[in-house]
Amino acid sequence: MAGGVIVNTSGGKEYPGNVTLYVIFASVVAAFGGLIFGYDIGISGGVTSMDSFLASFFPSVYHKEKLDASTNQYCKFDSELLTLFTSSLYVAALIASFFAGTVTRVFGRKWSMFGGGIVFLIGAILNGIATNVAMLIIGRILLGIGVGFANQSVPVYLSEMAPARLRGMLNILFQLMITIGILVANLINYGTSKIVGGWGWRVSLGLAGVPALMITLGAIFLPDTPNSLIERGHPDEAKEMLRKIRGTEDIMAEYEDLIVASEEAKLVTHPWRNILERRNRAPLTMSICIPFFQQLTGINVIMFYAPVLFKTIGFGDDASLMSAVITGLVNVLATVVSLLVVDRLGRRFLFLQGGSQMLVCQVVVGVLIASVFGTTGEGEMDKTKAYLIVFFVCLYVAGFAWSWGPLGWLVPSEIFPLEIRSAGQSMNVSVNMLFTFFIGQLFLKMLCVMKFGLFFFFAGWVVIMTIFIYIFLPETKGVPIEEMNLVWKQHWFWRKFISDQDIHVGRKPSA
Repeated sequence: MAGGVIVNTSGGKEYPGNVTLYVIFASVVAAFGGLIFGYDIGISGGVTSMDSFLASFFPSVYHKEKLDASTNQYCKFDSELLTLFTSSLYVAALIASFFAGTVTRVFGRKWSMFGGGIVFLIGAILNGIATNVAMLIIGRILLGIGVGFANQSVPVYLSEMAPARLRGMLNILFQLMITIGILVANLINYGTSKIVGGWGWRVSLGLAGVPALMITLGAIFLPDTPNSLIERGHPDEAKEMLRKIRGTEDIMAEYEDLIVASEEAKLVTHPWRNILERRNRAPLTMSICIPFFQQLTGINVIMFYAPVLFKTIGFGDDASLMSAVITGLVNVLATVVSLLVVDRLGRRFLFLQGGSQMLVCQVVVGVLIASVFGTTGEGEMDKTKAYLIVFFVCLYVAGFAWSWGPLGWLVPSEIFPLEIRSAGQSMNVSVNMLFTFFIGQLFLKMLCVMKFGLFFFFAGWVVIMTIFIYIFLPETKGVPIEEMNLVWKQHWFWRKFISDQDIHVGRKPSA
């Protein structure tokens, strides 16, 4: 121990301080940014399974579903225009995340959240009053801009506010809010689908404005992080903020390390160029591979199109929406499990366990669907197999929700040095949104072409990503984010990219 600092088993520092009500309040309010993303994920699948919505905007899909008895179960909803409605949001989020990185760095994390909330609110209103497909897609693009800003700024904010030993738990609040948003959206879809007159979809889409208002108003009252205050030239305010969020006067060791990191950051005038430097190879690789793999788990296939998927495998309208509600509830509960254990069991354990669980479930679901519909798509599913599919889908969702779901946002947000942290998180969001778009746009076509083999396709990717984590990801729990280079330096593969001079110059040896 030296100067109030303990060196932990990972080689990083543990600074003095407690988890204060102040930092919990700030973290919960910031995590509301996850609600807008989760609500959108949940609402789009339910809306696109409502007959009144399809008849109004996608009559060819409605005709194919209701009137063409020869259409096989795999190809009922195959429409490029329908998937464009869903996936256009993610292209907008991808582009917006690059601008969000600059806003987050120059103006602070809270104002990036505020801007995202405002744009998302406008998009929600436009979708709720839409009278044609163009209005729907423009609204989706505005929603995407809001999601891009929120997803870029919120995980960084949470990682910077949290003490290192509980960074995982507080950061996973973002994913918890995403899952709550999905669950709420599924419940709303279940209710609005019963509104007489066929305008329930307007309520579903318009209510996206509620979480948008929550993050917009909440951002106004949020404090900025000490890291951001120092980065923007307010060292005295940063010191006072550090006292508030740590609940102690003994903050000088952490403060001095933040100052050193800030001084190093000021030497970086082109963060997008510096992120490509050899010493940043490890976090850059993770910020690309983790969101890439996260989308290839197949989770968004389930969450985007859960009602459509369950209807396709033989459930009725109400039953398919109710099944989506059940998976949404499982998603929330399993994320709570992750929140409670991530700082005790660590990131690697949850990644590996969750991947194994998802693999088994995808194989079982693929086999069950193949046994009913085969390659022709013709067949009638009995209740026993239908319930088995729901069970294994729920088990799959649970595995994702305590592993790749929250950790896909947590790990990339905690591994970059300050000078390129905003750029690194923009990279993470951009890759995530890019492949969310591809999966969202291609899923229904893939289901039509690959049939039950689609589940084996995603299962194969789960094998690859689990092996990747086992080999290349070191444990990051409990390590201060300004000390993360120590973790890479100790890893058998990544240490070759980091010289002794790249280790944080402000790190003092323990006494």
